[in-house]
Amino acid sequence: MTVQYDSLMYPYASKRNVVYGKKGMVATSQPLAAQAGLDLLKKGGNAIDAAIATAACLTVVEPTSNGIGSDCFALVWVDGKLHGLNGSGQAPEGLSIEAVKQLGYDTELPKFGMVPVTVPGTPKAWAELSKRFGKLPLTDVLAPAIDYAENGYPLSPTLAKYWNQAVNTFKRLLTGDEFKAWFDTFAPNGEPPKAGELWKSPGHAKTLRSIAETNAVSFYEGEIAEQIDTYFKKYNGFLRKEDLQAYEPEWVDPISVNYRGYDVWEIPPNGQGLIALEALKIVEGFEFTERDSVDTLHQQIEAMKLAFVDGMKYITDPNEMNIPIDLLLSEKYAEKRRSLIGEEAITPEAGKPQQGGTVYLATADEEGNMVSFIQSNYMGFGSGIVIPGTGIAMQNRGHNFSLDEGHDNCLKPGKKTYHTIIPGFLTKESQAVGPFGVMGGFMQPQGHMQVVMNTVDFHLNPQAALDAPRWMWSEGKTVHVEGSLPTHLAQALKRKGHDIQVALDGGSFGRGQIIWRDPETGVLAGGTEPRTDGEVAAW
Repeated sequence: MTVQYDSLMYPYASKRNVVYGKKGMVATSQPLAAQAGLDLLKKGGNAIDAAIATAACLTVVEPTSNGIGSDCFALVWVDGKLHGLNGSGQAPEGLSIEAVKQLGYDTELPKFGMVPVTVPGTPKAWAELSKRFGKLPLTDVLAPAIDYAENGYPLSPTLAKYWNQAVNTFKRLLTGDEFKAWFDTFAPNGEPPKAGELWKSPGHAKTLRSIAETNAVSFYEGEIAEQIDTYFKKYNGFLRKEDLQAYEPEWVDPISVNYRGYDVWEIPPNGQGLIALEALKIVEGFEFTERDSVDTLHQQIEAMKLAFVDGMKYITDPNEMNIPIDLLLSEKYAEKRRSLIGEEAITPEAGKPQQGGTVYLATADEEGNMVSFIQSNYMGFGSGIVIPGTGIAMQNRGHNFSLDEGHDNCLKPGKKTYHTIIPGFLTKESQAVGPFGVMGGFMQPQGHMQVVMNTVDFHLNPQAALDAPRWMWSEGKTVHVEGSLPTHLAQALKRKGHDIQVALDGGSFGRGQIIWRDPETGVLAGGTEPRTDGEVAAW
């Protein structure tokens, strides 16, 4: 049974319609990357090949959100089973609370520079996905990304906007010599490229070619690993080639809750997908008759707040978690958290169960394979560290570690931190409905919850589910809402005690993609984010 929605209902302003296809589909935030993935399908590749090709292209055509030095996660539907891949890296062995405090950081790790860089997981995750499920050699799969890096491409409008913001910010904040390679790579003339202007990165192309030809071995054990090691030693960073050599992506069992007959799937911790599942479990106890009502919004927000503070307290490296996942997702605990939701906004506190800058893409092929894939440098361009001559922009995931030794997510050498990026997947009666995701830092579980409810509770088609105005809880009683949210609803939420902040820009509310598949006909229906340059490429 497929998801039920009205394909002709478009209740929200949008420039886009649902896109349909039969043989294959790729949805992501950048048109050139989507088309590259579709080209791989037409050349005989499958959804996994298309996902890797699209992800690699995104490191070139949307470097404001991800890079070769990223982490990633994937949910892969193959032969009637869902597989999870954790492509996040661990803290370097030399990175400890004591070492960080000796550098003068007493309360948190810095956002930029050498210190917050953990082991990048993406290149090896690409190779692992290709090895286990791909059809084409990695050299063919990465060829489109190499071509864009080598020969250049014109910037799309939203990309140019965020590139400009990053350059202006980095000019103020990144003053050390260790950041020179970032400016040489992404602002070689001291200015960002503009919309429609060609940009290329020969070093990026060289690195991607090496990853393709060695199945990422060069990045973790060979010449590239040596370059990374040398640069971090030069500027007293912590990452070493031994840390790179020790890294392996992990195949994991996805976690899920059943929400009104649909199974909603997420990657388990250290990802924050657990928060989306707990929030859905809490709201399942309410009845919703319409999406655009103050009661619906209030109950959604309150449930998300309660789930989020739990996640922020307990989510960390799965080997270090003190509370079992199944307890946080249990009916009994959901009832306990739900009982805290009344008519007024609350300031949430974490409960205790009784023990007993990201890119997202979705792909599908004619054989029924589907991929939900997410990849990120974290805060836009990440740490601001680029390995000279390589195009490798390093992520800054270590910033999420706590320096409080009593916190579940405290920094330890070799540990994985709480991770914001999460791919989602929907099934019904053991059949794939399809991949979905909403990127954007701590917005992601909030976006997942809203998209799932738009689909399951309110029967919106994939495009309308993404078009709908979003809200984002930040802390306490503060809730940011998009300007497109009707004023009377924002005012009604305020009367319930919410501190409503109306945003002038939709960028902070995430960028999502959806592909649903009809199991009877094989027809694919895709939606893409109106808040960015996205595209659904279909065949």
